[in-house]
Amino acid sequence: MADGAREDTSSESTRVDQWVWAVRLFKTRSAAASACRGGHVRVNGATAKPASPVRVGDQVEARVGQRQRVVEVVRLINKRVGPPIAAECLVDHSPPPPPADVFAPVFRRDRGTGRPTKRDKRQLDRLRGRGGDRRGR
Repeated sequence: MADGAREDTSSESTRVDQWVWAVRLFKTRSAAASACRGGHVRVNGATAKPASPVRVGDQVEARVGQRQRVVEVVRLINKRVGPPIAAECLVDHSPPPPPADVFAPVFRRDRGTGRPTKRDKRQLDRLRGRGGDRRGR
C-alpha cells in the first residue's frame, strides 16, 4: 500500500479534514478544516467538525466552491497522494456539474460609461436574484 494508507478495519478512523484533503476534494488542509468549521462538510448527514472521525463506508458530503460533492469512503488515507491513488479511496456519487451556460452571465459595462448608478445597481441585483425589495429592509 502507498504511504499514508491504512488497512481497512471497522475500528479504524481518521479525521474528516485530513481525509477530504488527502483525496483532493480541497487544495489545502486549512481550507478543508475551514469548510468543516463552516458547516460545509457532513458525514452521514451530520455536520462534521474538523476532528470528526470518518470510517470506511461513511458518506461524506462537501460543498466545494459552487458544487456539492457526495462521496463514499472506500479506503482511509491521512496523507495526500496522487490523483490516481486518491480516486481509488472514494466512490463519487456527486450530481453532475451544471452546464457552463447555466452559470450567471458576466455583466460588462461599456467603456467610458462611468460607475453604475444606484438604479443600475438595483437592476443588476434584481437580475442576479438578490434584491427585489425596494424599501431597503
